[in-house]
Amino acid sequence: MKGRSVVEVAAGAAVLLVAAAFLAFALTNSGRGGISGPAQTLTARFDRIDGLAPGADVRIAGVKVGSVVSQRIDPETFLAVLTLRLDGSLRIPNDSSAEIASEGLLGGRFVSIVPGGSEQIIADGGQITITQSAVSLESLLGRFIFSMTEGQGGSGTSSQGQGSAANPQ
Repeated sequence: MKGRSVVEVAAGAAVLLVAAAFLAFALTNSGRGGISGPAQTLTARFDRIDGLAPGADVRIAGVKVGSVVSQRIDPETFLAVLTLRLDGSLRIPNDSSAEIASEGLLGGRFVSIVPGGSEQIIADGGQITITQSAVSLESLLGRFIFSMTEGQGGSGTSSQGQGSAANPQ
């Protein structure tokens, strides 16, 4: 009985070791782990950040280079202020822009940085001043539907008027 329980404990320990190794491998190779090495912190201000949460990706050319650390409201301007943690080896030009993009129609949102062409670099703790806020899919659909119904409303009333005039009773 005692020998059997030692074997069971050893097998359980081996399973836990393999699971831990698999988890470490998955985190380091999936691009979802934290930034290794030195990091830099930048801020950016947006009118709206719909659906963007702390922990969201920061990407340059589709490649993850950091994450959103925090978000808050500036009480004076009522703008959303995002704090971004980026790979410290990157040299972001000071005329770069940040925009909130969507991974797809129903996908999550992320911050996309479009590097500028300036020779001057944003220092650690600096701010990206050129920003483009999130585009609301609901508001776009609402505008489209409103424009379609407005266009049909004008032609629908005129055809009804012609139909009743052409039908003498």
